[in-house]
Amino acid sequence: MLSPIQRFIDVFSKLPSLGPRFATRLAFYIVNQEKSKREELIAALTLLNNVNRCERCFFLKMDTETLCDICGDKKRNTKKIAIVEKETDILSIERSHSWNGHYLVLGSLPEHGILETEHKLRLSKLKTRISTELGGNIDELVIALNPTTFGDFVASVINEEFKQLTKNITRIGRGIPTGGEIEFADEETLKSALDRRI
Repeated sequence: MLSPIQRFIDVFSKLPSLGPRFATRLAFYIVNQEKSKREELIAALTLLNNVNRCERCFFLKMDTETLCDICGDKKRNTKKIAIVEKETDILSIERSHSWNGHYLVLGSLPEHGILETEHKLRLSKLKTRISTELGGNIDELVIALNPTTFGDFVASVINEEFKQLTKNITRIGRGIPTGGEIEFADEETLKSALDRRI
């Protein structure tokens, strides 16, 4: 097989949910596109080199910006913060148009076990931000983690650590089934879950 094709398959088959069979189909699909379409794809992938993490919430931002679009938006309520697991959870919640606060991306949680160093570091940065930038107290902290057994455990840890720093700690309502993922919920389900947070 041509080495560029094999190289593509080797790299893309390591991505989540792809595998060698899908990577092979994708390689041949791209090769059979017009040159302008391939160049458009290459340009889109190259632009990802300019993406970095927001130092405030750990969402994504362009290298040229100090903060992400959400943290930099003056119209958003800084006294309301939702803790989510993944960046895709933010995109899903934003599509529901039912949250005008800020976020903290905690990072992917293992299926069981303990919080990793990076999770603890991000929670510590949020505590510091609340204490120094936000007057030591916020109006609401929404724990918007996936409703899994470990997600529930992490929520209880966060609840304990932040109870002195917020007037109200809530969890998104159970519009999302236990074991489900926020990323795959439709807008109406997320809107309902946020409206019925407890």
